[in-house]
Amino acid sequence: MRQTDIAIIGGGLAGSTAAAMLGRAGIASVLIDPHPIYPPDFRCEKLDSSQVAVLTKTGLADAILPATTHDDTVWIARFGHLIDRRPGDQHGIMYDTLVNTMRAAIPANVETLYDKAVDIRTSDKQQTVALSSGEKISARLIVLANGLNISLRHNIGITRTVVSPCHSITLGFDLAPRGRERFDFGALTYYPESAADCAAYLTLFPVRGAMRANLMVYRDMDDPWLRECRYDMHKTLFELMPNLRRLTGDIEITSPVRIRPADLYVTQGHRQPGIVLVGDAFCTSCPAAGTGTTKVFTDVQRLCSVHIPAWLATNGMSTSKIAAFYDDPVKQACDQACAEKAYSLKSMSIDTGLAGHANRWLRFIVRSAIGQLRTLREPRSPHTTARP
Repeated sequence: MRQTDIAIIGGGLAGSTAAAMLGRAGIASVLIDPHPIYPPDFRCEKLDSSQVAVLTKTGLADAILPATTHDDTVWIARFGHLIDRRPGDQHGIMYDTLVNTMRAAIPANVETLYDKAVDIRTSDKQQTVALSSGEKISARLIVLANGLNISLRHNIGITRTVVSPCHSITLGFDLAPRGRERFDFGALTYYPESAADCAAYLTLFPVRGAMRANLMVYRDMDDPWLRECRYDMHKTLFELMPNLRRLTGDIEITSPVRIRPADLYVTQGHRQPGIVLVGDAFCTSCPAAGTGTTKVFTDVQRLCSVHIPAWLATNGMSTSKIAAFYDDPVKQACDQACAEKAYSLKSMSIDTGLAGHANRWLRFIVRSAIGQLRTLREPRSPHTTARP
């Protein structure tokens, strides 16, 4: 039986980040994932400055940021009018590129097993992971980072409850200006004009020579509107946001439209000896709120830099040890902020009542004022574009 201190199940963003951090700290670890190269997956496609700040705390920012595309300026617009032009703080990167870049940062002292974990057994002292190949791994701690997969956790009585089914839907696609070499903006965030649009915003940002679009909406997966998006995204987009053309000019859609719904769920029965859940394995966040990588990086940074070193300093892996991670005030504050932002953004976006209408106008007025002040202080060329 293979022996290690930490067995990490799942080689997505959370698992790969944990493997890189633990390996750099010299902690014996094994990463288990069936994919030698992480496949294309429609999830996070950019990092903002707050997420880069948390990534920096992991010590891995220097390995990741060179693979991203930074935007120099972000235009903020509504009703077809530019209301602010702020310095860019977004780093565009496709999710599979992000994960594979993180994997490349895992040092050689971390063993990577391209296999599937099919069973786990936990206790106060030692944990066992069984693989589909028949091999078994003995570890002091299991880090479960297998995202939405529920099979392993059910084996030890960990359950999850969906608290907001299909909370939001993200549509992703590439677009390009028609008849022109490039757009006038480096990146653009465009807000809908009415709560009846059932949308949070459209964000356009550069990723390696292409302009990527993420459209965040609040609809049901059986809504015929989604089928129309797959059939003719160009027509559907400008019907939803007719004044968008004032800023983009005519466009063409240059990639298939990918659609991803997001359920919000929470986990129960997770305070157990010998195992800890991180990232989406613990609870999900709303892509429209843009907090997914914030939660992942916060979970992993606190676990690998604060808790695991302390846990390994003494024998055993009791429930009281594991509880220190779930009770970590930094983690709890992050989880609470992510949940609050998910619900507040949805309410502000689709609330047709007087309060919702007033909140949207207040946000518009405040951002317009900020944009005017910024223009007075730091006038910028309207043709600033992203660095290649």
